[in-house]
Amino acid sequence: MISYATRIALIAALGGFLFGFETAVISGAEGTIQHVWSLDSFWLGFTVASSLIGTVIGSLIIGGITQLNGRRTVLLGIAIVYLLSAIGCAVTSQWIIFVLFRFLGGLAVGASSVVGPMYISEISPAESRGRLAGLFQLNIVGGILVAYLTNYLLSGFGGEDSWRYMLGIMAVPALIFAVLLNFIPESPRWLVLKGRDQEATKIFHKLGQMGAVELIKEEHELAMNGVKERLFNGKYNKPIFYAILLAMFNQLSGINAILYYAPRIFEMAGFDKADAFQQSVYVGLANFIFTALAMTVIDKFGRKKLLLIGAAGMVLFLSLTAFSFSDPLVADRKVIYYLIGFIAFFAFSQGAVIWVFISEIFPNAVRSQGGSLGSFTHWIMAAIISWVFPVIVEGNVLGGYYSFIFYAVMMFLSFLFIWRVMPETKGKTLEQIQKELGIK
Repeated sequence: MISYATRIALIAALGGFLFGFETAVISGAEGTIQHVWSLDSFWLGFTVASSLIGTVIGSLIIGGITQLNGRRTVLLGIAIVYLLSAIGCAVTSQWIIFVLFRFLGGLAVGASSVVGPMYISEISPAESRGRLAGLFQLNIVGGILVAYLTNYLLSGFGGEDSWRYMLGIMAVPALIFAVLLNFIPESPRWLVLKGRDQEATKIFHKLGQMGAVELIKEEHELAMNGVKERLFNGKYNKPIFYAILLAMFNQLSGINAILYYAPRIFEMAGFDKADAFQQSVYVGLANFIFTALAMTVIDKFGRKKLLLIGAAGMVLFLSLTAFSFSDPLVADRKVIYYLIGFIAFFAFSQGAVIWVFISEIFPNAVRSQGGSLGSFTHWIMAAIISWVFPVIVEGNVLGGYYSFIFYAVMMFLSFLFIWRVMPETKGKTLEQIQKELGIK
């Protein structure tokens, strides 16, 4: 029988599914959109990145909103914003309105990347927190896979308007998410912050965390200043440093450029348009399988070991991809194998760990602010990478080579950072992690 904690974590993780779908669905539409609105490479990059600009702002502002209103209430608001974005993008005929609705969807992605993992971490027992928080990432890659699959199936459906169906279909899971959120409780740790200990105790007991009284006592000791606590007061320099560096390296792998422009990359490698859409499905499938695999071992192997394995594999496959684009006159169809290899190692490491780790390393009093900082860093890097990618590949015959060799170098540097600097957090309560980081 599925535990209560797992059931509510699965519902909260659906925000990750919408996150992944919103992230990848534009890959099927960007070529048509460029033609429909006669966009050059700069404005195409801006149109694609408009969602990411939204994620930057969403991740930045959501911490304070979540601290004030609670995790569950904010998740419901996020579901509604996803719904409005899907409908708006599908029906508009004006480029600027399309960009605004993409921006709105980005706000929801940025917000859910903070609130979803935070909520799941706060309701999860220590021994299964990595696996349960990892459900958010598993849903992200599930959303990416479904987006690639629906893009492939809807390609050509409705003629030149097929892109509208690709973007609009997200309204269905957004509505389901909004309905299911009515069946989960508020985060007990947030209730503690608000002095609602009695309600928190009931939820802790229902979650099977029988040391509820002790947990509440520890939370009060760690968060004596409550919502007055500020993130940048010198006390949290270590977790701030870890969150920023890990979030930066996550995007410096080039993952979002690959997800957003997968069909274009495959066309660069010599595949025709129909085949390029099909190859994207294989990339999404590899992403899903290896994320699921990582979820089965994250609480056994730990976060750090997964990240080291992933960084080494990504350096190899990004280098191979770069060299396959080193001669613009030769189409190398082996790119599909190299990118699947890259995706496998990314999913097994960075993809599976980032949201888990960031949600673990900040104490209750500033967890929403810390989550916002990590997510903000992640998304501002994603916006830059995704905006610049089409400019580079269209502006230089060796643009593909330069892009992928840069990503490979960044992953080598990430290996050094993880090996020498990052702490391990597996199997520890959130309160134990704070003590080991020297936070009192």
